[in-house]
Amino acid sequence: MLLARRLAAQQISHQEHAAPAKLVAWLTAVQAQDYAAATWGLALRLEGSPAHSVVERALEKRRVVRTHALRGTWQFVTPKDARWITRLGAGRIVQQSAARYRQLGLTQRDFDRSMRIVARALEQRDSMTRKELEVALERGGVSTAGQRLSHLLLRAELEEVICGGARVGSQISYSLFDRVAPAKESMPTGSDACAVLAARYFRSRGPATAADFAWWSGLTLGQARAASEAAAPRLERDVVAGTVHYFGGSVRQGRSSGVWLLPAFDEWLIAYKNRDATLAPEHAKRVNAGGGMLDPCIVIGGRVMGTWRRTLSRERVAIELHWFTRPSSRDAGRAHAAAERYAASLGRVPEISETELGKGGKLPPLRSRSARKPPA
Repeated sequence: MLLARRLAAQQISHQEHAAPAKLVAWLTAVQAQDYAAATWGLALRLEGSPAHSVVERALEKRRVVRTHALRGTWQFVTPKDARWITRLGAGRIVQQSAARYRQLGLTQRDFDRSMRIVARALEQRDSMTRKELEVALERGGVSTAGQRLSHLLLRAELEEVICGGARVGSQISYSLFDRVAPAKESMPTGSDACAVLAARYFRSRGPATAADFAWWSGLTLGQARAASEAAAPRLERDVVAGTVHYFGGSVRQGRSSGVWLLPAFDEWLIAYKNRDATLAPEHAKRVNAGGGMLDPCIVIGGRVMGTWRRTLSRERVAIELHWFTRPSSRDAGRAHAAAERYAASLGRVPEISETELGKGGKLPPLRSRSARKPPA
């Protein structure tokens, strides 16, 4: 029941939104440091399994924005939510970065000066790439050596000076925060904002625990527990293995036995501190080898049963399915169908192969297939 509810709440087994902005508003914030992976993560949760381009158009038109929020990582959020979510996490992120600022020789004067420079530059332009802002900062006398640039730009985001813009080719761009997310008279703040975030988290990812919410939000465990209790009247609760799990009661459940190819860093894994229900501990290192990485996953009925890789060429996409254990013919067929849906979203011809990951490594391919014509 836990996995079935999560699959529905996350819009994986049953999609209720056709527009990317409405989906992101439902999910509130979506991990997005890997741009291609994150756009697929949204596309597969939309009605009709649309092309990647549908998500990219929403980003170009600023119906969805990509910026640093919550844990200080890239997230997809809506312009309506961008400001209050940024404020909720900014102070803690700055505090946690203090030691790194000292290592890089970054002072408050550096931050103040850099924010003035990038604001002036963007007043003349709708958006600028990371490289263009780097040039502007160097010309303004602010060193961007090493990792200083990343921290200068992140701090400008946290201070609501700039916000992630549309992609320019393969490059990240930024726009003025006020243009992307104009300030509103009424926004949740403080403990009220924590409670709003908790209610949204549990409705879109529940059943989950306060510890899961703390992990996902970047709040302290004490804050997360208080916010969970404050949000509880709007939620349902159940006790699983002696721990309270909160969830929304209005989500319509879909086909929980389906097979999906989920992208790297997907919310299906990253939204929870405890992933044992979804990912068997003996397979965890095959998905999370360390360094904050979470590989793309083959998911059957909510459980991670393997990983996958893609290699793009101009007209084709090679998709390798790596199973933890040899799948049934039915599951293998459904995984192939999921791979074809992914290729169709890119407008490319799929070339699908699969192997079983045994204790000694990869075994010979189980089967291989290449489509003869582009997917419709």
